[in-house]
Amino acid sequence: MTPSDQDPVRDPSRVHEALRRWLTAGLAVTGGVALLLLLGVTVVEVVARHLFGAPLLGAEDLTSMGLTVLVAAAVVCAAQDGTHVSVELIERFAGRRVTRATDAVARVLGAAATAVTAVALFANGSCGIECGEITGTIAIVHTPFYYALGACMATYSLLLASRLVRRRPPREEDDSRARGI
Repeated sequence: MTPSDQDPVRDPSRVHEALRRWLTAGLAVTGGVALLLLLGVTVVEVVARHLFGAPLLGAEDLTSMGLTVLVAAAVVCAAQDGTHVSVELIERFAGRRVTRATDAVARVLGAAATAVTAVALFANGSCGIECGEITGTIAIVHTPFYYALGACMATYSLLLASRLVRRRPPREEDDSRARGI
């Protein structure tokens, strides 16, 4: 047994995996709470509108901000789990060697684009109420939502960058994605 087998803190891959799991779990719970909030607001809004003829004030603001949190969480969870939609046409026609290069280019471009997006979101979020960044009905300030989206985009950028440097296990022969199914 090596020292890293005895102490998980000394093994960076175990620490990295544990951090990724906790991050994904935290964001999944956050997204789930946002989804429940969206569901609750929608049900209350429909009942109030149709049964009592009185729409819920600010329902659109609450749902748009809740959806922002849900999407931010979903982006990182999907990236972590590798469940974003992908079409592997290049591998089908050009082979795995070419795909390795195109995957690297795609990850570099994706990491750069999401990093720029994160910077822009943090910049817009820092302006806040001074720039009139509030919702239309009940004036929810956009700042924390910009920061949440920015943090998630920065995390996505780091996930893409980390996949450039870590070794991936070889694909299984029966991988349905490799067969185009």
